[in-house]
Amino acid sequence: MKDTKEAIARIGMVDFIITAPIYEPWKRSVFQKRCKIVKGSPTALSKKLSDGDLDMGFVSILDYGYQPDRYSILSGLSMSATGSDEGPGSAFLFSHVPPDQLDQVEVLLCSKSKTAVELVKIILEEFFSVVPRYTSGDSSGVDAGKFTAVLAIGDDALRIAAGSTYLYQLDLANIWRRETGLPFVFAVCTVRQDFCLEQKELLAEIHKELLHCRDEGTGDIKEICNVSASRIPMSVASCCSYLNTIEYDLDDQKQKALVTFFDFLIKRGEIEESSLPLKICSNLM
Repeated sequence: MKDTKEAIARIGMVDFIITAPIYEPWKRSVFQKRCKIVKGSPTALSKKLSDGDLDMGFVSILDYGYQPDRYSILSGLSMSATGSDEGPGSAFLFSHVPPDQLDQVEVLLCSKSKTAVELVKIILEEFFSVVPRYTSGDSSGVDAGKFTAVLAIGDDALRIAAGSTYLYQLDLANIWRRETGLPFVFAVCTVRQDFCLEQKELLAEIHKELLHCRDEGTGDIKEICNVSASRIPMSVASCCSYLNTIEYDLDDQKQKALVTFFDFLIKRGEIEESSLPLKICSNLM
């Protein structure tokens, strides 16, 4: 693909309400004419990115971690959380028993996010010293009596939290912050290395526009929630409470958090040491 006016960028956008502060302003951008938005779960978008069906997208940080030679991370963009003692969060472990009682107990892991799966394994095995029996599947509409504990993310987590019979509702970002002192980065804007090299001007324009959308959306969360809350459904106030726990930048603390998470994964044999140091693309031209 060569730099031409006809070039179209294929951008993956996670189909959860968490993306609304970026995606809603993007819908109003005239720049979207040069891009094709593809929506889906983190796992579905990861496969499309790996298969070459996307050029870039807000996907699991593990996509970069698994194949750092194929990707770069766009600067200034993420979907992160520091955890909240009150209100909803982006990734939850719902459990009928305390987490330190989950050793050899069957736990359902949401199949929609590889990052959340690895995070909950680190939390349970490294922080609580238990090794459950993991089952992968769909957490939406799960029978609360079938599994002792369930990992759910995004919109599914919000819906379960709203009507949950689970005694323990553990915000994973909150536990991560308590143990590491750092925020947790669930997703970054990952771009294929070949697109970085062959479409520098187009990438720079997209990058600038995404940063502009980030600033516009996070500057008016209430308006974003007025548009988006009904998809859960949840009240506008609850939606604001949720989205105010999410951060969309990629500052030094969040980059440190990424390195810390990758260090855990390297130690556990999940990714190679070549995933570090991080390869951050900031060529805004």
